[in-house]
Amino acid sequence: MPNFKKAYFEKHQAAIQKELGLGNVMQVPRMTKITVNMGLGEALQNSKLIESGIEQLKVITGQLPLVTKARKSISNFKLREGVPIGLKVTLRGNRMYEFYERLVSFALPRVRDFRGLSPKAFDGRGNYTIGLKEQLIFPEIEFDKVEKIKGMNITITTTAQNDEQGRCLLTHMGLPLRK
Repeated sequence: MPNFKKAYFEKHQAAIQKELGLGNVMQVPRMTKITVNMGLGEALQNSKLIESGIEQLKVITGQLPLVTKARKSISNFKLREGVPIGLKVTLRGNRMYEFYERLVSFALPRVRDFRGLSPKAFDGRGNYTIGLKEQLIFPEIEFDKVEKIKGMNITITTTAQNDEQGRCLLTHMGLPLRK
């Protein structure tokens, strides 16, 4: 069992229940999934970016990513329907907790001039999205093998009813939010 999952059930769950004033343990918010999305619009000119992106996301998340394709043709962007333009990975269960632990403990502290994440990135239903400018903050990525620096979006989906509950859950779980 991952360390963060064990810590959630042993100490954080009771503390969150007490802080939010919930009567039942089943009402306590928890993480359900983490989605990692990498947009590769430059792949229209260089198709090798998709393969390198797949390898990098596979190393970062421990799971094979799904190639996302364009839904519409847009002539201004020279984009045709069905052309691969991105990658996504949905993590659940133990893999989700392991990825979250690596994100909070190793990757985010490696961001240059890091002062914490914005508390405004909640969506109104307790889910949180982080936008990263480069994949090099993950220690699994070898700097020499990177062709192009690519950003990614990481969405943490929770069972929280509102932003207050989501913020309480994620701060107890170690997400460094600014005050």
